[in-house]
Amino acid sequence: MKKRQVVLKRNDSSRNSVNSSLTVRTVRYAECQKNHAASVGGYAVDGCREFMPSGGEGTDDALTCAACGCHRNFHRRELVKGLSPKEMTGEEPKALKKTTEKDEA
Repeated sequence: MKKRQVVLKRNDSSRNSVNSSLTVRTVRYAECQKNHAASVGGYAVDGCREFMPSGGEGTDDALTCAACGCHRNFHRRELVKGLSPKEMTGEEPKALKKTTEKDEA
């Protein structure tokens, strides 16, 4: 199973907020949902239970499933909730820390 990490930035109601919330989530691709009988008006899926990339990361084959041969977009996408950088390390990332006059000097 190939997992990817995605960083999502959420908009705060206050635009001046220094503590914007970043969340790291893992993306997982589950069963294939491609309808192979759509051309004849039916419904039939191939039974592929999980996306497995055919090639390495960054290649065209990375988007093709080794089990069923379908593109990754035909597989159901699941977002697995992750932790924010603040929750993982106990502090805010450097880019989000509020600078003071002492820090700049």
